[in-house]
Amino acid sequence: MTEISFHFNAPNKVEHALKVMRKGHRLGARIVMVAPAELLSRLDQGLWVHFVQEFIPHARLGAAPEVISRSPVLLATAQDDLKASPHHEVLVSLCDEVVNGFGAFERVIEIVSTEEDDRQRARARWKSYADRGFAIERLDLAVAKESA
Repeated sequence: MTEISFHFNAPNKVEHALKVMRKGHRLGARIVMVAPAELLSRLDQGLWVHFVQEFIPHARLGAAPEVISRSPVLLATAQDDLKASPHHEVLVSLCDEVVNGFGAFERVIEIVSTEEDDRQRARARWKSYADRGFAIERLDLAVAKESA
């Protein structure tokens, strides 16, 4: 069964997503990042410039097959067909709703900001996963930062 994790209290969702992708890449995970189109552009640019001493290979899900096969990180929107992705290890979501096709992944990470509207939408996603019988792990980034 798919593992579901919520990362709450992210001061900046894009920054946290980049950190998650970096950690996953270092661990050898193949990741699909799903976000609205405007955030994907920021994530794409961030993967080029955020980590000065390293490059995280990535591509859009619709790229040429030879590019996708060499890209451990794929960027997609919720409208993309995630079943077409060759990666099904980790799905990182910055979306407002549960992503269609999430069950094909071994793990789903939902990133939630400190904004009340985003937290409300996250509660609805949490309920949707719980109603389907998924166990959910909660990571409070504010507490994790304090203990670091």
